[in-house]
Amino acid sequence: MIIENFITAYARRKNADYLRFSSSPPLAIPSPNGKVPMLLYVHIPFCEELCPYCSFNRVVLQEGLARDYFNALRKELALYRERGYDFRAVYVGGGTPTVLIDELEQTLALIRESFAVTEVSVETNPNHLTEGNIAALKKAGVHRLSVGVQSFDDTLLAAIERYHKYGSGKSIAERLAQTQGRFHTLNVDMMFNFPSQTVGGLEKDLSTLINLGVDQITYYPLMVSSSTRDVITKKLGAVSYKREKLFYHTIVETLTPRYHPSTAWCFSTSNAMIDEYVVNFEEYAGVGSGSIGYLNGSAYANTFDIHEYIRRVKQGNLPLEAKKDFSLKERARYDFLMKLFGLRLDLSQLSTKIGGSAFRQLLPEILFFTLTGGIKKRGDVLSLSRRGQYYWVIMMREFFIGVNNFRDYCRNSGPLKTIDSFKK
Repeated sequence: MIIENFITAYARRKNADYLRFSSSPPLAIPSPNGKVPMLLYVHIPFCEELCPYCSFNRVVLQEGLARDYFNALRKELALYRERGYDFRAVYVGGGTPTVLIDELEQTLALIRESFAVTEVSVETNPNHLTEGNIAALKKAGVHRLSVGVQSFDDTLLAAIERYHKYGSGKSIAERLAQTQGRFHTLNVDMMFNFPSQTVGGLEKDLSTLINLGVDQITYYPLMVSSSTRDVITKKLGAVSYKREKLFYHTIVETLTPRYHPSTAWCFSTSNAMIDEYVVNFEEYAGVGSGSIGYLNGSAYANTFDIHEYIRRVKQGNLPLEAKKDFSLKERARYDFLMKLFGLRLDLSQLSTKIGGSAFRQLLPEILFFTLTGGIKKRGDVLSLSRRGQYYWVIMMREFFIGVNNFRDYCRNSGPLKTIDSFKK
């Protein structure tokens, strides 16, 4: 655990630097770079009920507000089109994007009319796997449907407040079986390392997934932000990372005979779009309240206040709230994290991208992970070893915990006048 603890501490320290955004004007997105394929991330922050472990930007559904939000969202999309942006793929996340299926259909239709999109991925929940919704999503051109399941264990589902919303593990599995084959890729989002979870329970979940034969499985570690820690501790027990490695290796050893790793925690039967679009796309724009984008070495965040978001967009303005311009070293480290999470990094390509020697910028990190057996170097190409895959689960877990804490800070601070003082 010594190496794992060191990596955790290192990642937390670096994330504190990455997430020091500034709200100082002027705030603007850079001009589009036509040489780089870009993805469009669309955020829908509404859910019928909120899950206690989730730190994403989400609120309980109010239909009137949600319809106003979708109208504003489509106006924001038009602002990107007017600025010359084009996108190859779109990922719609939440929240629960399918909470108002007619609004989602209209939004996806506009996106396909406005941009040269060839891949569409949408998140949903098990209770939305109805014939009507599936038909609407297929008509809207959805290629990949990602269903948030987390577990098939009824006791755990009840503890994380999903049983009464989505039904038993058996009924969820039946819905997935009816959906399998309807889309190019059916992904199932699962979670591991809940305090009350057992290895036996995890193995049963894995057995259910294998029997279903779904196209793709994304297995996230539990990521506890400052706002969810007390709730999870009260409902499930204290969170510990001591069993996380055992859980992860159980997942890998069980799935790899039938699935290949697309990232350190995503397993696929074929080449498919993945949740971590930061792996497949150099840049991405974030639209919607609380969305975060990364364009031309700059990360930016939209306002987390839904009413303020609607007001700004109606006035014809991009709803930017904060921005971070990465230094050369930070850009190199960002790609080191994200590309190796996708199992492979070409240093020569990264050098061309950042306009400097990626090897020189990343020498301490390359040396450390080579000596610890995490990465292998062959020429200019770095790749993760099996041991390194778990190291990157730790790195990405801490990265997303940092992002979740950043979201918490934004939601609780109102207008982000002091966001540059945020520390994880």
